[in-house]
Amino acid sequence: MSIPSGAPAAVPHVPEAAHRRRWAILAVLMFSLLIVVLDNSILNVAVKTIASPSPTGLGATQSELEWAINSYTLVFAGLLFTAGLLGDRIGRKKVLLFGIVLFGVGSAFAAMSGSPGELITWRAVMGFGAAFVMPATLAVLMNVFERDEQPKAIGLWAGSVGLGIAIGPITGGLLLEHFWWGSVFLVNVPVVVVALIAMVVLVPDSRDPKPGRLDPLGVALSVVGLVLLVYGIIRGGELADFTDVSVLLPSLGGLAVLVVFVLHEKRSSSPAIDISYFKKPAFSAAVAAIALIFFALMGVTFFSAFYMQSVRGWSALQSGLLILPLAVAQMVFAPRARLVVDRFGARAVCTAGMLMVAVGLAAFALFDATTPVWVMCLVFFVQGTGMAHVMPPVTVAVMQALPREKAGSGSAVNNVFRQVGGALGIAVLGSVLSTVYRGDIEKHLDAVPAAARDVAGESIEATLGVAEKMGPAGTPLVAAAHDAFMGAMHVTAIGSACVALIGTIVVALFLPGRPRTEPALAQEERSVSADAGR
Repeated sequence: MSIPSGAPAAVPHVPEAAHRRRWAILAVLMFSLLIVVLDNSILNVAVKTIASPSPTGLGATQSELEWAINSYTLVFAGLLFTAGLLGDRIGRKKVLLFGIVLFGVGSAFAAMSGSPGELITWRAVMGFGAAFVMPATLAVLMNVFERDEQPKAIGLWAGSVGLGIAIGPITGGLLLEHFWWGSVFLVNVPVVVVALIAMVVLVPDSRDPKPGRLDPLGVALSVVGLVLLVYGIIRGGELADFTDVSVLLPSLGGLAVLVVFVLHEKRSSSPAIDISYFKKPAFSAAVAAIALIFFALMGVTFFSAFYMQSVRGWSALQSGLLILPLAVAQMVFAPRARLVVDRFGARAVCTAGMLMVAVGLAAFALFDATTPVWVMCLVFFVQGTGMAHVMPPVTVAVMQALPREKAGSGSAVNNVFRQVGGALGIAVLGSVLSTVYRGDIEKHLDAVPAAARDVAGESIEATLGVAEKMGPAGTPLVAAAHDAFMGAMHVTAIGSACVALIGTIVVALFLPGRPRTEPALAQEERSVSADAGR
């Protein structure tokens, strides 16, 4: 950011010592974020192995696999806002250290799980820890960088997500080829130890100097509302029926509690978050874009692992390597997104990015059992490029809308919408996939023993498991399972692309356009002066 001639130089708002080592601090923050992203991306390639019978896996059902993912999401989303507020109040470094330790402990015990139930429990503990890590990394970033450098720093921070997406599946594939399934969680422990040492040495503490009175009612309402809403979403995906009472009650109850939360915050003299920020179209459009893009992508990520491993027959490592183009695109373009935004404006860049994501998702509807690998790599690269031009600009829009002192709250808002969107994506698109698959495969189950038909129709993994036990008689069932899954995947991909298109419309309508340059502003001022003189 250039300083006008004759203007006094801006005084940094951060301690000079922290300001001098800000890039080293950013590296530590990216490493901390990498741990959280790495674990989730590893799990995506491990689901097939965990679904395998003991001793290879845990024999987890489709529902248990979804809960291994969703227990983490449920706790993570429910506590994000609270974790952000605590960071602002008691210190972001303290919250970050607590979160990373808890995440490491949960990872160690998850690796030793003896049943799907134990794995689900320890995944919830990991989600508890991650809820304190994710908002703290972005909040610390906002407090060690001045405003003009924040877009660059956020671009690099977002690029670390791409690195996690790349390293996770490849690491997971290598571990699964040489070790037992629990190694995909145990690998987090040494990474956590390194991160802890780096945090203690480098990361400064910061907090809101005037946090105001505590708002325990607001915090309690946010936790209860988010947990109920996300649980209802997850339950709906599990049942593939969003009209069931066990889905409607928590979902509607969660929404009602969140409405009360908003009303309470509007009337509170010391609110946990200033609701008036949502009146700004750019702020609301940014958080909506975050939710929509993760809605679309998380659903596709879940079924793509089964497409690559169950239909195409690739190993976990091969599947991980295929995600590499998506990750490389994010790592290359996310740190440079600010340059494109400076030239064309956030609206044009994010609209183009969302459109690329939509095109990439729609391409899955054209995949079959013989789609060339280079085509898949190209599609993943397009998706990664699109994400790289959406996530940094919308994150900047959210974070720079709030004062530096409220960075924890802003980061929490950013991540809450991301997690709720992702949970909705897995639940809604997962239920669409399950419903269409079951509808297609049921007509091919006549040769299956009656006692096994319900299980065989649950998922492609369940169908293939039953077919394998049937020996040569199960060969036709394998082909039918592949065809049914492909049909279900095509329908789900179109649904994902439609959601991304909605996001495209939102950012095209409400994000700010190209920033006006100083010469343009001067010309406008001259025109106004000329009109006034007439």
